[in-house]
Amino acid sequence: MDISRLQAQLQVEIDTAFLYHSIAAIQEDQSLFRVLEALAKIEEGHAQHMLGELQKVSPNYKMPSPSRRAKLQLRLGKIFGYSSIISSLASVEKQFAVNTIRNKRKQGEEISGFEHNHLKIIEAVNSNQALNVSGGFLSKFESRHKSVGGNALRAAVLGANDGLVSNMSLVMGVAGAAAQNNTILLTGTAGLLAGAISMALGEWLSVQSSRELHQRQIDLEMAELEASPEEEKKELILLYQAKGLSESEAKNLADKAFESKESAIDTLIVEELGIDKEELGGSAWEAAITSFLLFSIGAIIPLFPFFFLSGFPAILTSLAASVLGLFTIGASITLFTGKSIWYSGFRQIGFGLAAAAVTYGIGSLIGVQLGG
Repeated sequence: MDISRLQAQLQVEIDTAFLYHSIAAIQEDQSLFRVLEALAKIEEGHAQHMLGELQKVSPNYKMPSPSRRAKLQLRLGKIFGYSSIISSLASVEKQFAVNTIRNKRKQGEEISGFEHNHLKIIEAVNSNQALNVSGGFLSKFESRHKSVGGNALRAAVLGANDGLVSNMSLVMGVAGAAAQNNTILLTGTAGLLAGAISMALGEWLSVQSSRELHQRQIDLEMAELEASPEEEKKELILLYQAKGLSESEAKNLADKAFESKESAIDTLIVEELGIDKEELGGSAWEAAITSFLLFSIGAIIPLFPFFFLSGFPAILTSLAASVLGLFTIGASITLFTGKSIWYSGFRQIGFGLAAAAVTYGIGSLIGVQLGG
């Protein structure tokens, strides 16, 4: 028996049950509350089974509490919205299903087809309009056109990481060339502004292009509705049936949706196109400014010591600040990956310092050649 693996699995089950209970607690819809509580009870049952297996080897082994990572996820959910937790739970259920199927195949057991049931349930719950996942605001699960886990917290982590790693590499490269402080500050500031402006422009183009594409799709859907409403209604009925509704239930829902032109187009936009109309009102400028600020926050970390220090002390302080920033970013990434905080933190430090070492070495080489 692999004790460490079983302990890790037990902790995942405990954390999953804890998050299900926490999300259930904020639901006003009693049906959603009951579904989430049922999922939590199932995970607790799995945890009890694993605890029993562990106690066969270590009789005094106790049921662990929810991890600090799970509690941190819950606290961050109150700030950034609970969609990050929902995405994390969906990822966990997907991995559970994959592991179950793999184990059954190894043991020669038949695949029942029910292995993905929990994933299907959480996805169905997530798609429910009554699901409270954003601190009181109604929101939807990411549409089929988007990757699972896309959210503000992920964007914040990755934006700051881009700024920190790129500007640390740039600053170390210039410092390696034995440049004066003024040169390092000028280069680092230029790198910060150039990178942040580039990120902001890219974000603006991405959001604006997405809005224009979605609006084009909506215009085409409206034209199709005008030309052949009955065909559109039939397609909607099929979509509902594909989601598990009976033919009569699907027809009743479609009839209700097509009571007016406005409700019909709103329903088709969501069901056929997978577009959240609220996203069309998002500001491309707001996204650009946010991206600019996040990149700048990361980029200033390796640069600020050179404002009040010079020479080798400035380089060491810059590296120390960057190491701390890299570890924090690596630890934050574990909210999405589920890996150990120490593993992800030190891995991020290793990658960042490797990039800095390469640019510092190149800068030193160029500096020696120019000096010679």
